[in-house]
Amino acid sequence: MLANLDTIDRRLLAELQRDGTLSVDQLSERVSLSRNACWRRVKRLEDDGVITRRVALVDPEKLGLALSVFIIVRTSSHDPQWLTKFRDAVSVFPEITGVYRMSGDLDYVLRARVADVKAYDRLYQRLIAKVPLTDVSASFVMEEIKDTTAVPVEIR
Repeated sequence: MLANLDTIDRRLLAELQRDGTLSVDQLSERVSLSRNACWRRVKRLEDDGVITRRVALVDPEKLGLALSVFIIVRTSSHDPQWLTKFRDAVSVFPEITGVYRMSGDLDYVLRARVADVKAYDRLYQRLIAKVPLTDVSASFVMEEIKDTTAVPVEIR
């Protein structure tokens, strides 16, 4: 369902995506709205599921996870039982930060964060032990040019 958002809602979302730690007072000042009206709008955006959660973004390199990996998975199985097994398998690996079912030649693309190539190989070995895969290949990110969690919010 497409949310019915006005300009103020969109500005609130843009500000919160830039800094989720803003107080209601700071947020209301940035969007030129009273404190109470601002709080009500943010609460409505949360209740409507537009704002799904607020999180802290962590620098992966400071945690020793300098290598970003995209893992391409192809499978010859497309039955519901395999899919359940695959979903269960990828869900238990904290290194896997994104899993996407794809159209076209690829079946799935996984995004992972690991310390180095050896850590990726350990992840790979654990993954293939949990679920049968036809083909797995990995591409290692050489340079992160843009990486954001922000969803584009058109402010009208």
